[in-house]
This record gives sequence, structure tokens and C-alpha cells, in this order.
Amino acid sequence: MKMLRFALAPVLAIAMTVPAAAEKLSLSQLSSYLNSFSTAQGEFTQVNADGTLSTGTLYIKRPGRVRFEYAPPNAALVMAGGGQVAVFDPKSNQPPEQYSLKRTPLNLILAENVNLGRAKMVVGHTSDGKTTTVVAQDPENPEYGSIALVFSDSPVALRQWVITDDTGSKTTVVLGDLKTGVQIGASKFNIVQETRKRVGGN
Repeated sequence: MKMLRFALAPVLAIAMTVPAAAEKLSLSQLSSYLNSFSTAQGEFTQVNADGTLSTGTLYIKRPGRVRFEYAPPNAALVMAGGGQVAVFDPKSNQPPEQYSLKRTPLNLILAENVNLGRAKMVVGHTSDGKTTTVVAQDPENPEYGSIALVFSDSPVALRQWVITDDTGSKTTVVLGDLKTGVQIGASKFNIVQETRKRVGGN
């Protein structure tokens, strides 16, 4: 037992010198960060539910607008505007699949004023000492799924999210450095215009 105690002594001494883990960021801090910009652009890597990877460029324009441009050879496009989400299939000459933006948890961070402190919105709030993770859902429609947002500290920045949809399927988006306050034209989020361009229109 003495030998074990002496063997552990150096390990314990080292452990005591490790800096204390950072405290998790508060919901008000995270809300303030998300509300500090209305536009953002950056590269992303998407991990799909089947384990496949996709990359591309993300554009955000709050409130309610986002665009995922996938890099070749994937020519797919997902965009939100006018309260709708449109999924363009490059292999189809048909109009995009559309559904209400409110039916996706991503809507929560595209709001004009993000308030993570809203009652019953956040169902998880944890930290691993380096990042803070918040799991949020629509308080009025939890059946729409949830979004887990992962933030780094110093400086506060959104690094990734994991969307769990209404079927339990998970999609992870890992973000590169987001450039905020950028100029993004409204046409990037115009579903009608994009449909005309892609489906035999002008």
C-alpha cells in the first residue's frame, strides 16, 4: 500500500497544478453572442446520419435566412427564406422539397432575437471545461426535434451544432471560423429565384 501511495504522489502533485476547468458559459452570454451579429459566412463540414461527409459554405442572415452551398461533387443546396426551407436535389429537374422553417430546430438560432433563457427552451446545459453545449427545442413544439449548440470560450464562438429531427435522425455541422457582419445579398435566400434558375427557368 505504501508503494502505491508513493507511486501516486507525483501524479497527484501534477494534477493539482492543472488549471481549473473553465466554467460553462451562461445562457445570457450565449444569447448575447448570437444576437451580436445578423450575418455570417464560413466553411462547414457536415456529418450525415449515415456517416457520410459533405463540405461547403454556410451563409446566415437573421432573421430566418440560411443557405448551405455544398462543394463538388455534391451539387445539392439547402436554403431557408420567407419562412420556408427548400432542399434542391441536383439530380432532379423538379421543384425543391419544401417545408416550414418552424419545423426545424435551426429556426431557434435564426430568430430575430435569440433568447435561450426562454422557459422550457433549453433542456441541456453542460461544459467539458473547454466548450459549453446547450440543447434547445421549441417549447411549444418539442416534437419537432432539438439542436445541440457547441460554443468555445475566449472568445465565445459557435463551433458546431447537432440537429436531431422528429424521427431521431442526427446531422452534425462542424463550423470553420465564422466571418460575421458580412454583406450577403438577398438573392442568396430567394427560393423562387433559385428554383427558376435550377428548374429550366431563366
